[in-house]
Amino acid sequence: MVKSLGLLVVLCVLFTSCNINRDIMFKTPLDYKFDQVSDSLPKAFRIQANDQITFRLFANDGFRMIDLVDDNGTGQRNLQRAAFNYQVDFDGQAKLPLLGLVRLAGLTIREAEMMLEKSFTVYYNRPFVQLQVNTRRVVVFPGGGGDARVIPLENSNTTLLEAIAAAGGLSRRADSRKVKVFRNDSTGVRKVYQFDMSDINGLKNADMVMLADDIVYVQPNPEIARELINDINPFITLLTTTVLVIGIVRGFSQ
Repeated sequence: MVKSLGLLVVLCVLFTSCNINRDIMFKTPLDYKFDQVSDSLPKAFRIQANDQITFRLFANDGFRMIDLVDDNGTGQRNLQRAAFNYQVDFDGQAKLPLLGLVRLAGLTIREAEMMLEKSFTVYYNRPFVQLQVNTRRVVVFPGGGGDARVIPLENSNTTLLEAIAAAGGLSRRADSRKVKVFRNDSTGVRKVYQFDMSDINGLKNADMVMLADDIVYVQPNPEIARELINDINPFITLLTTTVLVIGIVRGFSQ
């Protein structure tokens, strides 16, 4: 009977070992070839399809915008009401008042503002345009297995280190030698980069500027012993209970 119980424990261990570290994603084989970061990566913040933009328009080089702001703050509220949100469609165009469909995708914020100011000169005297992109974000998995964060890109030069810091820093289980960045290139194909940020040599990678829809995944360290114990603990409890019951029954039968 003892041999049978021992065999059952071994089978339980083998069965549960297949489910250990189920929270680790995006595993790569040892010979996987990661993409190399190019020195010519675009650093300018450019408008993309499916972006939501906040649009403001004033005449006379923005004189009314300055005039609206007064000491008691009522002007600031009026300024906020002068802002409107528009969606950049999948084809890179946004439907704006008076102008209709305007292609904005591929332009920087300043290039788009200058282009719109030129277009609105037909309707306004010295138009002043302000644009802001509201939907840029980075998804960060800081290495805990279940603590992902969506980080808005409020600044155009947010770095990899800043994105990790905004997510609360690396988790206790995080493996700083395996910081992966998944990024769409111009053709829509995901590039996969991996950085070793465990020592000072990784500082140059920490300054990598984040782009919209980047995914930062810090691989967790495997916790084989803890998860193995957690997985087989119910079986051990069941076996010890069974042995105890059998012992009690045999004691009464003698």
